[in-house]
Amino acid sequence: MRAGIILILSAFLLAGCSGGSQGGDHVVAAFYPVAFAATEVGGSGVVVRNLTPPGVEPHDLEATPSTVRAVKEADHVLLLGHGFQPQLEAAAGNGPSVVHLLDTSGLRLHPADPHVWLDPLRYALIVKRIAVALGRPRAAAPVVARLDALDREYRAGLAHCERHEIVTSHEAFAYLGERYGLQQIAITGITPEAEPRPQELQHVIDVVRKTHATTVFFETLVSPRLADTVAHEAGAKTAVLDPIEGLTKDEAKRGDDYFTLMRQNLRALREALGCR
Repeated sequence: MRAGIILILSAFLLAGCSGGSQGGDHVVAAFYPVAFAATEVGGSGVVVRNLTPPGVEPHDLEATPSTVRAVKEADHVLLLGHGFQPQLEAAAGNGPSVVHLLDTSGLRLHPADPHVWLDPLRYALIVKRIAVALGRPRAAAPVVARLDALDREYRAGLAHCERHEIVTSHEAFAYLGERYGLQQIAITGITPEAEPRPQELQHVIDVVRKTHATTVFFETLVSPRLADTVAHEAGAKTAVLDPIEGLTKDEAKRGDDYFTLMRQNLRALREALGCR
């Protein structure tokens, strides 16, 4: 009996020891859109860690010792690349486990804008690249189908609008604008915290007045101060247009994801642009 008990305990101990290794490949993703895609295509076969916590602007992320260790120990490291998060890119290097997603074939990049995921069809290419990197190329198909449907919703929703200019606090919507025929008028550049010169701010105010824009868009992870200033001076209102670089803590609690936020953006655009 004693020998039987020892055998049973040994079996449990072995199962416990091997359980961690059977949890799947460990993937670290630079920020939310990358983590979301990896989770969707990886399923139960991967453990995904988003290195940018909810509520943190990914441009501001610093490589702490724990994030550097996570990068070094991961089976797959998924970065956007091209200097979007330079500290992470420096920590990861160019090893065989590291994927720089902006190098994906067919993306047709804008020189100064990394926000490719705001175009559903370009994001589909990113999803496919991640699926291949994780050894699950067929797993991309359901996500790509949802992105194709989202693209059709945007095309239909923005087909008949009174205006086509979107005034944004952050120059993050070039891909969205290109795909759906919108002209972006940005208060600041690619870096959200950039402070415009007074003449640049006045130029945006003048353009808002000239185009009769009704809305100045701001985003959830940075201060709306500049958007409020432009809207006040131009007699417009403000609303959220989310670049979906990350989730706020409230969004994470509600279970929001890329698709729900993109549809919220579509509703905000339709209202601001007078679409029917």
